[in-house]
Amino acid sequence: MTSILRLLAAVLAFAPALSASAQAPAHGVLLVAHGGGPAWNQQVIDLAAAVRFTGPVRVSFLMGPGASERPFQREVAALRSAGAARIAIVPLFISSHSEHLDQLRYLVGQRDSLDEMMMHHLHMGGIERPTDRTGLTLLSALDSAPELADALAERATALIPDRAHRAVLVLGHGPNGAEDYARWMAALRPVAERVRQRAGYRMVAVELVRDDAPPMVRAEAVARVREIVRWLSQITGAPVAVVPALVATGAVSQVTLKKDLEGLPVVYAGDAVLPNLGMARWVERVVAAALATP
Repeated sequence: MTSILRLLAAVLAFAPALSASAQAPAHGVLLVAHGGGPAWNQQVIDLAAAVRFTGPVRVSFLMGPGASERPFQREVAALRSAGAARIAIVPLFISSHSEHLDQLRYLVGQRDSLDEMMMHHLHMGGIERPTDRTGLTLLSALDSAPELADALAERATALIPDRAHRAVLVLGHGPNGAEDYARWMAALRPVAERVRQRAGYRMVAVELVRDDAPPMVRAEAVARVREIVRWLSQITGAPVAVVPALVATGAVSQVTLKKDLEGLPVVYAGDAVLPNLGMARWVERVVAAALATP
C-alpha cells in the first residue's frame, strides 16, 4: 500500500510539468519595424506589449541600433525557444510595396536574392536568415487597413474641431519607384476616404513625399504636396490639417515633413500613428486570420 501511495505522489508531482509542456504556445508573433532612435523604437515595443495573444510576442528592427539589439534571426530563435512552432511575421509598415518588405521576403525564404543596398543594410545590422525557416508566415503591411484610417482620423480630429468645412491631407513617406508609388496610392486612397467618412471632413487628400528617392524626384513630390495644400486651403478658406501616415513619431515627422510644409497654411503637429491601441487590435486581427489557415 505504501509503495502505491509513493508512486501516486510521484505521478502527481510530475503532472504540473506535463501540463505546462502540453500548454506551451504553439504560435508566436514577431513585429518587425523600420527602427529609429530609442524613443521611436519604444513606441513599437509598447505596441507589442499591448497585443493580446496567447503565445509570445516579440519585436525586431531592420535599421538603426535596434537592428543589432533585436536581430531578426535571434528573435525568431527566442520564439522557438518559447515553444512557437509557427510564427506570424507582422510587418509594421504603412505599405506592403516597400523595399523593406523585400528584405522580409528574403529573410523568411520567399525570395533567394535581394537588392545589393538592402542586403547591405541587413549586414550592417547583423541580420541574417534564420537557420530554421519552417513555420514562418509573413503577413501584409497596413496598406488599406481600417485601423490605420481610424488612427489617422483620430490624429486629424485632434488638430481641427470644426471638421465639416475643413480639409485634411494624409502625408506619407512613399517609395522610390513610380510603379510602387502607384501601388502605395491605390492602397491609401480608401484610407483617406474612410478618414473623411468617419470624421466628417469636407475633403481628405493623400500624397507621398518619396523621401528616399533621388533629389529631383523628391523635390517634385514635395512641390506637388505644396500645391495640394494650397488648393485645399483655397477651396475651404481655412488651413489644412496635415497628418503623417507614418508608423511612429520621429525625425521624419517632426523635422523633415515639417520643413517640407514651411510657409503653407497648415495645422500640423507631426504625431504619427503610434501610440494607438487600434494598432494592437489590427495586429490581433491579422494574426488570428493568418494562423487560422493551416
